[in-house]
Amino acid sequence: MKKILLLSDTHSYIDDRILHYAQQADEVWHAGDIGDLKVTTSLKKLKPLQAVYGNIDDANARLEFPLDAVFNCEGVKVWITHIGGYPGKYSTRIKEGFLKYKPDLFICGHSHILKVQFDKQFNCLTLNPGAAGIYGFHQMRTMLRFEIENSKIKNLEVIELGKR
Repeated sequence: MKKILLLSDTHSYIDDRILHYAQQADEVWHAGDIGDLKVTTSLKKLKPLQAVYGNIDDANARLEFPLDAVFNCEGVKVWITHIGGYPGKYSTRIKEGFLKYKPDLFICGHSHILKVQFDKQFNCLTLNPGAAGIYGFHQMRTMLRFEIENSKIKNLEVIELGKR
């Protein structure tokens, strides 16, 4: 079993609350718009990190992290990218990625809007953890945590970090 902390859109912001939840996880996944790499450096000191770069990330972040991270976790095929859209509203690149990667779990950020949806067309759970940072139009800072065990995603929980 793996306990996952999922966040996105930190925009260079990291605080003790984020780090507290990271410490409780087995792995941390970041869905882009990292900002300053001090964010990922802080997270990597605590736990293994999977991350992708986002549209605000500079050349250093793009050298360290990919546009797409595709991997298996406890029997679940995961695809993380920053700009992903939502079921029925994907770009051509994302639709092609679904056909290529065939993920069980699709994760994106970018919108700063927390969403959990099941995509019937691609038979895939889609997650957007909202924004953990303090920059953007969102009102509440959010993350998600969940467990993966025996090819199942369970105990999904929304973490509200407070007003930005």
